[in-house]
Order: sequence, then C-alpha cells, then structure tokens
Amino acid sequence: MRPYLLLLPILTGSLLAGCTVGPDYAGPPKVSADPGRAFARADAEGTTNAPPVAQWWTTLGDAALDALITRALADNTDVKAGEAKLQQARAALGEQRANQAPKLNSTAMYAHARIPGASLGGSGDSGEGGDSALNLYNLGFDASWEIDLFGGQRRAVQAARASMEGAEASLADVQVSLSANVAQSYLNLRDRQQRIVLGEQSVAMQEDMLALTRQRFGAGTATAADVAQAESQVAATRARIAPLAAERDAYLNALAVLTGQEPGALDAQLAAPAEIPLPPASVPVGDPASLIAHRPDIRAAERTLAADTAKIGQAEAARFPRLSFMGLIGIGGTKIGDLGNLDDFVALGAPQLSWSFLDFGRNKAKVGQAEAVRDEAEARYRGTVLTALRDAEDSLARFRESRIAVASLARVRDKAALSAQLAQDRYAAGTATKVAAISARNDLNRAEQDLVSARATLTADYVAIQKALGLAWH
Repeated sequence: MRPYLLLLPILTGSLLAGCTVGPDYAGPPKVSADPGRAFARADAEGTTNAPPVAQWWTTLGDAALDALITRALADNTDVKAGEAKLQQARAALGEQRANQAPKLNSTAMYAHARIPGASLGGSGDSGEGGDSALNLYNLGFDASWEIDLFGGQRRAVQAARASMEGAEASLADVQVSLSANVAQSYLNLRDRQQRIVLGEQSVAMQEDMLALTRQRFGAGTATAADVAQAESQVAATRARIAPLAAERDAYLNALAVLTGQEPGALDAQLAAPAEIPLPPASVPVGDPASLIAHRPDIRAAERTLAADTAKIGQAEAARFPRLSFMGLIGIGGTKIGDLGNLDDFVALGAPQLSWSFLDFGRNKAKVGQAEAVRDEAEARYRGTVLTALRDAEDSLARFRESRIAVASLARVRDKAALSAQLAQDRYAAGTATKVAAISARNDLNRAEQDLVSARATLTADYVAIQKALGLAWH
C-alpha cells in the first residue's frame, strides 16, 4: 500500500465536512430600547446623554480614592479569581480547537512469543516438542481522526469561544462592581468621620450649655429640671457618636479587604478626616441602547445564550453518522536490524462509519434538553436587560432627588450660619445671652451634619449610576 493512499480518506472527509447542523446564532432578542431614546428618569439639568467617562471615579477629584480603586483592581481576590476563570475558559477553547485536528501517537514495540507445537521460519528459537519462539520489533506512528461531517466539533468550538467571551464579560462585571464598592465604602468612611467631628463639636457646645445651666441653677435662675435636661442632651449626643465610630472602623476594614489587604492595614493612611468628594455638575450617562450593548452582565448573559445555542448543534450532530479514520505506519521485523530497513514498512488505513440510529430517542431527548437550556438563557438575558434598565432608572431618580436635597440643605446651612453669626454679634454687643449664642451655633452644627449626610448620599447615588450603567469599563 502506497503511503499517499492514506490521505484519501482524509481528503474525502474534508469534502464531506461542509454541513453544520443546528441553529445558527442570530444575535440576542431585541429588548425595547430604541437608539437615541434617553433615560426616562434622567435629570435634564444634572445629566447628559454623552458617553460616560472611562474611569469615572477620577471625576470626583479625590487622589486617595483613585489610589484605593487602582490597588483594588490589581490585588482584589475576586478579580484574581475572575482572571483565573478566564484562563480556564481560554484553555477550554484551545482544547476544543485541538479536538478538530488528528491525534498522532508514536510507538515502539518489542514482543517475544512462544508458540507451542508450531514451527515458524525466520528468527526465533526452537524448543522441545516442536515449540517455536518469535521476536518482533516495530517502530511506527498511528493517527486517528474523527471527521466533523455534521459540524458537531465546530459547534463545540463556537460554544467554547462564546463561553470564553462570557468569562471576559464576567471579569469586567467584577471590576465594575469592585470599583463601585470601593467608592461606596470610601464615601461612607468619610461621612462617618465628618459626622464624628461634628458630633464632638456638638458635645463641646452642649457641655458649655450645661456649665451655664449649672451656674444659673446655683444663682437660682434655673431649675434642677433644666440641669437634668442639659445633662441628658450631652449624654444623648455622646451615645450617637459611639455607633458612628464602630461604622468608621468597619469601613476601614472593608476598604482594606477590598484592596487585598488585612483589616487595619489602611488605618494610618485614612485616619485623618477628609471632605466628601462631590460629583461633577453635569454627569454623562449615555442612553439605554448603549447600556444594553456595553454593560458587562448583559454581555455575559448574551454570550451564555450564544454558547447554549451552539450546544444545540452539538446535540443534533450526535444523531447522525460519525466517520473516523485510523492510520498506521511502521517499520520492523523479527530481527532488531530490521528497524533500519526503511523499504520494509507496514501501512494501514482503516476508515470507520458508526451510527447509533436506534437509540430509542436518547439523542432526540438531548436535543430537546439543549433547546430548553437555550430558551432559559434567552429568558435570563431578557431579565438581565430589564433589571439593568431598572437599576439605571432607579439610580438616576435617586440622584435627581439627592441634588434637590443637597441644594435645599445647603440653603438651610447658610441661614443657620447667618443666624449663628448674628447671635454671636449680639452677644458680643451685650444684647443677647451666651446661651442664645451657643444655641445658635448648635443649630448650625445640626444643619452641617444634615448637609454632610446629604452630600454623601448624593455622591453615593452618583456611584450607583456608574455601577448601573456599566458603560465605562473597557
């Protein structure tokens, strides 16, 4: 047999392997989000439909926050796990691609056979009673290849590629969520620190008020009830500071873990209170169509749908005949010296056709299962899109109302500051009591605490918009 004849089954199979069964993926189902349509809850004054900034956290202008997010994206354990999962998906795609190629093995064999009652010519030893011993030496190669007649392997590659792209999108989703979680924890930390400082100032003013009340009680111009009330106010304010301190420490721990460090590692770096960063005056948010095209969890759901669609073709291909080919080329003989005789070789080609046409509906049931899995993935994709649109609309609505609240509370704080200054001026001029001046400063302190909380909420809502959109991650 001539060696090139071994290529005939391969060429024949290549010509036959042009059919790919199963549905071709035509893209995800359309969910109502017409191009150019703006978000329903967007604030015309505070948002625009321009594309979002790539690294949105830099728009807050806080170097400490920038450093925390940069470190988190590099060292967070969830990111590391997502990167490892992506490597697994890439390796799985490589394996499926390799499965399309022939498998080639090299072999080296020595065999010694003793055959009773037989006399064989050639090299060997003759034993008693006519027994013969035979030595066999062989070096060779064998190859096997299942020809992809109906595209089952091609569908497997498509499914593996879609799964890999889904893993990429899932990693991006982890990074989007991580950056938002770091920002939220940082804002909560700065909020608690500011409120602790203001709370301690309030305690100091109330202690001054308590001292004055005690003096008035000693002079007979205040009652014991007035003293008890002042003492109660001091104790209540101190009690409100304690849980704020516990929450401050919890957010420090959260930031350390999010950045891949042990709790307490950031205490010295972030111990000093700092101002709460505010979002830009105008926030670019894109539009719903851009959200659907770019948000990572939507991309992951779409890639899952594509992979499950390809798997229907894999199941369909199993219902049809399978053509495989085995080839063998070797040299050798009964003497070790025969291994060097290149003209004396063995060649074998063996095509095999198999078809489990009578499987009592097993493969048909597998196709039905694959179709049902695809239908589930399509429903989950639709649900993911609708949830994403709702997240975006909810966060835009909260951001719009938070802007209104901050503006209102800023006016309240300004009026309280003016009242405190006027009360201090009247006290300095001797036309108002020190109690009135302290009371006005305490009102200003409460207004500042309310404004701090509102600013933290506003920036947190801005972060929630970025997380909901998911447009900025590349």
